[in-house]
Amino acid sequence: MAAKKPKASTPNPGNMSLRVWFYSILLTLQYGFQPIISKRFTRREVIVTSSVLTCEVAKVVCALILMAKDGSLKKLAKEWTLVGSLTASGLPAAIYALQNSLLQISYRNLDSLTFSMLNQTKIIFTAIFTYIILRQRQSIQQIGALFLLIMAAVLLSIGEGSSKGSSSGDPEKILFYGIAPVLVASVLSGLASALCQWASQVKKHSSYLMTVEMSIVGSLCLLASTSKSPDGEAIRRYGFFYGWTPLTLIPVVTNALGGILVGLVTSLAGGVRKGFVIVSALLVTAMLQFLFEGTPPSLYCLVALPLVISSISIYQKYPYQVKKKEA
Repeated sequence: MAAKKPKASTPNPGNMSLRVWFYSILLTLQYGFQPIISKRFTRREVIVTSSVLTCEVAKVVCALILMAKDGSLKKLAKEWTLVGSLTASGLPAAIYALQNSLLQISYRNLDSLTFSMLNQTKIIFTAIFTYIILRQRQSIQQIGALFLLIMAAVLLSIGEGSSKGSSSGDPEKILFYGIAPVLVASVLSGLASALCQWASQVKKHSSYLMTVEMSIVGSLCLLASTSKSPDGEAIRRYGFFYGWTPLTLIPVVTNALGGILVGLVTSLAGGVRKGFVIVSALLVTAMLQFLFEGTPPSLYCLVALPLVISSISIYQKYPYQVKKKEA
């Protein structure tokens, strides 16, 4: 008993705080670097499905390692059932698989800062779907923050859609292959997030177990789609790793680790810290885009950036307070 007490007491006060800060900093850097890393190390010839599938495999490996560390892997054989797994993780997995494919397309056709800010519109759709599925209400401040985020998304869409100085130089290509995919992915992300929250509350699934289940189901859905999809045809013709280089593994692994870090930060520190991470990551992306790509953010980005930062900060700071009568 004497040997167990120091082990239990040591992580709680100081080490827990250090772990939260460590995971938060890592997630901030991952969010900030991911668009630039993907753009630089993923060649345009790389087949999107191959990149997404490899990322899902990396997520499963990381989650299993963490489950083995915390001891939950031993309980898996006794408590896991196929029906329970499909009920909790099947639909969100299929949605996330499609979302990841859309994000991969969008990465290649938008500048890094615009992609990062448009990607934050998923908060709007998360709020909508959590209300529909879980009846989770929003405060007046949060509703105002969501409108700020919509304004920022509209600014970015108009700015990028009419821009002639973009890397691709084709406004229609930017709109249909850059802006549209990331906005559709945001809608899907909101729906999947609400479904995952329902599964964690009703089915009591751990974040690591859901990561494994969703990655496996999502990968099976992608593999099934390759029978008739253009990516499937490209894989059969050129090979699964067509266009890959050793550097292509870097964005794949960082993206997988980011998925694990989201679960860690949320479970250890809650949504407020995650909101702080997202805001910090936008600033990191803006700085990195200027340093590595040599072009400062456009005027639309400069106007939209404070709107995005303010909206996320307000949304996280003023949650809905349950009144006494409702309680």
